[in-house]
Amino acid sequence: MSKPYFSRILLKISGEALGGDHGGLEPEAIKKVVMELIQEAVNSGTQVAVIIGAGNLFRGLAGSKQGMERVGADYIGMLATCMNALAMRGALKEAGIPAEIQSALPIAGVLPPFDYREADRMLSQGTVVLFSAGTGHPYFSTDTTAALRALEVHAEAVFKATKVDGIYSADPFKDPTATRYEKLTYDQALAQHLKVMDSNAFALCQDNNLPTVVFKADTKGVITEILSGDFRHGTLVTVK
Repeated sequence: MSKPYFSRILLKISGEALGGDHGGLEPEAIKKVVMELIQEAVNSGTQVAVIIGAGNLFRGLAGSKQGMERVGADYIGMLATCMNALAMRGALKEAGIPAEIQSALPIAGVLPPFDYREADRMLSQGTVVLFSAGTGHPYFSTDTTAALRALEVHAEAVFKATKVDGIYSADPFKDPTATRYEKLTYDQALAQHLKVMDSNAFALCQDNNLPTVVFKADTKGVITEILSGDFRHGTLVTVK
């Protein structure tokens, strides 16, 4: 097997990907994510850390906009990511892929605490490490958590699975003339007001020379393709 383009990645998956068409937790949708994203990356020889959002269960920001107190709503969202991580770990083990969870909000006997050294050790041994509960603090998105954890465990890139196959000059769902970028710099994305991730995550990646790859989540084979260095169905964002 040839060496993958990135030897260790942090894969950011939206919570919606686990809920199918009905939200919540849908076993078949979770299995699809395992087979089409995580297993493909593992089979490519890449070490994989994962962060899952909670949009299928609860969004703290959305809750606060409906009248909930923001800090409490954000903690509910963090706990929702723990539920998603537990479901994903079960599906990974069912598929024969070793997986463990580390949580910024640990629960004795259920969710061990985040430890960057232990995470690094497990990743080096081929275990998929799922990070849950965000940063453990309100006001920080899972995008920001993805960038932070990627830096802490020395991942070589953040892979962000989205609804579109990369970054476009405009919203491709609204503008049929929008063009997709295969490669961009962070400065170009900033100058053109292109949405890569939230501003905190963007700054962390740019300031620390951490590449980001944006790709369409439900495209079979796209992870394998990108890890071979082919970005025809994704966008690579780098400092230079």
